[in-house]
Amino acid sequence: MDGHVVLHFRIPFATRWGQHIVVYGEGSVLGNWDISRAHRLTCQHVDDRLIWEGRLKIPVVPSISYRYALVLEDGTVEKTEREARTVAFLSQPDGVIDLLDDWQDMSHPAYALSKSAFTDVILNGKTRVVGPTCAGQSAQPGLVVLKFRVWDWGLQDGDEVVMTGSLPQLGNWQQSQPLRLTEVETPYWEAEVAVPLKAFPVTYKYAIQNQSGSFSLEVGENRITALDSDPTAKTPAVVVRNDGPFRHEKLWRGSAAALPVFCLRTKDSVGVGEFADLKKLVDLCSATGMRMIQLLPVNDTSVYMNWWDSYPYSSLSVFALHPLYLSLDGLSGALPTELNRRISAARMELERGDVDYEATLAMKLAIARAVFDHEGDETLQSEGFKNFLADNENWLKPYAVFTFLRELFGTAEHWKWGTLHKPTAKVIDRLTSPDREHFRSLEFVYYLQYHLHCQLLDVSRYAAANRVALKGDLPIGVDKRSVDTWMNPALFNMQYSTGAPPDYFDRNGQNWGFPTYNWEEMSKDGYAWWRQRLTHMAQYFHAYRIDHILGFFRIWEIPGECTTGLLGHFRPSLPLTRHELESHGIWDFDRLCDPFVTWTILEDTFGDLAQEVASKYFVEHRQGYFKFRPQFASESDIEAIQARAGSPAWLVDEVQRTRTGLLRLRQNVVLLRDSQDSSHFYPRINLQDTSSFQELEPHWKGQLQWLHDDYFYRRQEDLWRVHALKTLPVLMGATRMLVCGEDLGMIPACVQPVLAELGLIGLRIQRMPSEPNQEFGDPASYPYMVVASPSCHDTSTSRAWWEEDPDRRERFFFQALGGEGPAPERCTPGIMKTIVRQHLESPAMWAIFPLQDLLALSPKFNTRPAHEETINNPTVRKHYWRYRMHVNVEQLLSDKDFVQELQALMLDAGRCAEADLPTKLNGRSG
Repeated sequence: MDGHVVLHFRIPFATRWGQHIVVYGEGSVLGNWDISRAHRLTCQHVDDRLIWEGRLKIPVVPSISYRYALVLEDGTVEKTEREARTVAFLSQPDGVIDLLDDWQDMSHPAYALSKSAFTDVILNGKTRVVGPTCAGQSAQPGLVVLKFRVWDWGLQDGDEVVMTGSLPQLGNWQQSQPLRLTEVETPYWEAEVAVPLKAFPVTYKYAIQNQSGSFSLEVGENRITALDSDPTAKTPAVVVRNDGPFRHEKLWRGSAAALPVFCLRTKDSVGVGEFADLKKLVDLCSATGMRMIQLLPVNDTSVYMNWWDSYPYSSLSVFALHPLYLSLDGLSGALPTELNRRISAARMELERGDVDYEATLAMKLAIARAVFDHEGDETLQSEGFKNFLADNENWLKPYAVFTFLRELFGTAEHWKWGTLHKPTAKVIDRLTSPDREHFRSLEFVYYLQYHLHCQLLDVSRYAAANRVALKGDLPIGVDKRSVDTWMNPALFNMQYSTGAPPDYFDRNGQNWGFPTYNWEEMSKDGYAWWRQRLTHMAQYFHAYRIDHILGFFRIWEIPGECTTGLLGHFRPSLPLTRHELESHGIWDFDRLCDPFVTWTILEDTFGDLAQEVASKYFVEHRQGYFKFRPQFASESDIEAIQARAGSPAWLVDEVQRTRTGLLRLRQNVVLLRDSQDSSHFYPRINLQDTSSFQELEPHWKGQLQWLHDDYFYRRQEDLWRVHALKTLPVLMGATRMLVCGEDLGMIPACVQPVLAELGLIGLRIQRMPSEPNQEFGDPASYPYMVVASPSCHDTSTSRAWWEEDPDRRERFFFQALGGEGPAPERCTPGIMKTIVRQHLESPAMWAIFPLQDLLALSPKFNTRPAHEETINNPTVRKHYWRYRMHVNVEQLLSDKDFVQELQALMLDAGRCAEADLPTKLNGRSG
């Protein structure tokens, strides 16, 4: 094509002072996708909208792609559109093409349906007949070619997009004569008409028409396409109207079951839930109209090689899968009789009420090794295994070496491995050489990971085929004793630990023991470690939950010698400076930063033991004032104080009380010194609760309380927002998985706006409302872009909470459930049904239920003591994660009453359609 064409960009966007809209894209005129060379648009007010526009003359080409960005005066990019647009009709030499666009914002709920959980799984049943792009009419005198473009990811099989409006070609608003659009590429639909100049402005709406002829008009005001109001502007030959998403009256809503893999029980599992068992849970979800299964992390956690490793969030490797979830039956289709006998015997021996982590893992590894010794070489020579090894050797070989060295040195604390504590590529190559004596052990590790990969991948494909998405979990941290910290030490701050400030779960805060991230170092390669990690997850999962998403705004960083979370501070954050404190009249920093211990405080804390405690653990540095002895100066030193083995019970109790009191005194500070800058300080969280604070004179107390509140609730908001907008978009853009965030706890004001801006799905737990001054959340008032749940793995189940907190139970029964009279002492199936129905009827996109809460609907399955169904107690530092269903999934599937009750609940709430349910189980189907 010869000649040039003028592109006239027009897009409404409400900017603030100092913000600008630019356009960039392919070709030199648009900067060849270099945003620093983008074309800056100008703005004007049209009615009540701010319209940004600009004209560019380019050579005529078959098509051109572009996108808009929001930038500051200095060129700093605030945000860009989620994807590029392509104009495929540029065959008007010397003509003008008006591009009328709307900003493609990730916050729009319709974009959620573009994620793989929907396109590849839940809505994957649609038969798509994609037609050619509208070829492009030639503009005739007095006519303008008007090209409409709209998109919709949520169409059902047989649906098509049509439009009606003020033109004869649009049926003059007669719904019986709509204009049919063509699906040119999923999910875009286009139509093209020639419009007389006098017919502008054109008003119209899109509609969905199905095979039966039903016509569903979109909601909202009529859409309008008008020509440029500038009388001096040249009339365009073509107007391309990018209308954005179809405006549905009802947004898609679904439901899901949540259960960690280890909690599953089937007739086939050996001692613990296995990946293969998920297929039967998929069957249950499919049968009842639930469209997702939410899991906890499934990565290897074998750090200590004991039951402490049952904690699924302390990853030994963020890539390796846990051998605990291996199906022994799935290792081979033809095992010798003796090995089959061993598997059957293990299944019977380990069939216990809860998971015996150590016995189960040991048994599985022993039998898997026997299978490997019998026929492993055949697997190692297979094409599938060779491809797996080639695709994953960058993490698999270091992981295998790490497990070998862990056994060799008797610890996963790699900083104790001498010269091997700093591995290089050459070291890994040398230690994985086939001529090494330990190479067979490494091959066994490869073999295990290959089978785990195949088994989980098989489950993922099975789930997708049944339109049930798998939702994984992205832990906020990794263990300090992990392959990742060993291989990538620069990415982690090993001298600190990650945790959470005091909250609903624990008034002492939480200390998870994970190193904090060195975000500055991670940014240097575009956060490659995160992108690789998520790409690996996406092989198996269609969605994921970001554990403690607040950590991507700011993390609660705790000195490495601490065992609780009370003495932490936020990173990043703006600390209090010496100058700032002095300007408030505060100057005695030793008094504020050192534990404040007086004789009176010792007596109040320890009673008759005060003198003994003072002489053993403290030094009196002036009359009546004490300092900790150096050997007891940290929380970890104090936690190490134990009664000797075999001590009488009274002594064990006395030591425990002494240890608790010493910890409280160690935490009796008002300010925390920054470890890297002596002129920077952090307020100790809840400093007003300390006796150190209470002993200060009134002026200091007032000033310090104000500074405390400013640090925690005001001064950090912009810093945290900027930090989250650097990191979270990288995670979200790494894959097409649907992203949800666990945004519980101490929520900064900047969090919800950022999640909304990014289109990230939040979490609402009814007993932990995010709204201030509310004791219980109201599911009916939840926003759309959230997960609504009555409980989660970090809380008691609904039944257990009902029994353990009678005072709140009474208020919940009255306020949330509208009950009358005293609340029942037990959470009956009727009460549980009311709670489930509230969540299902919520506007929330997802209603997700721990399987224990669904079991509570049935008098047949709610027989286990409620407290035994709790998965985790966050207040216990070394909690044993071992809960396992007391019934097997096959029993649930075969119980017609249970299945049909779940079906009815989902149908009545509009969380599924009758067509989604198997006819043989759906009592409503003909």
